[in-house]
Amino acid sequence: MLTITIENFAEPVILRCQGRIVRGDETRILCSAMHQEGRSVVLDLTDVDAIDAAGMGALVSLQAAGVYLKLMNPSSQVRELLKLTKLDSIFEIFESHPPAESMESTRMGNECSSMAL
Repeated sequence: MLTITIENFAEPVILRCQGRIVRGDETRILCSAMHQEGRSVVLDLTDVDAIDAAGMGALVSLQAAGVYLKLMNPSSQVRELLKLTKLDSIFEIFESHPPAESMESTRMGNECSSMAL
């Protein structure tokens, strides 16, 4: 199960992901990112324990659609997969956290589950 928390403090928007980015759940990431006003999105992958080919495909699809993605705090497993697939050359990957006091959080529900890929 994937949970996404949106943190807006201007652009870029931060999407904090928790769980697994796998086939079926990646729709939420696409929906969350595409509904943002800006085109620059940071995916905080600190609490993502697994990502599969469909999840990687969702990230690439977002990038191809013109959403500039930055990946923050990927686990060693996710980072290794990005390296093996050479996607580490497509995405900006960094270890950092923006100041917590400047953010507003909103929990994403299932309202995006009907979005077609």
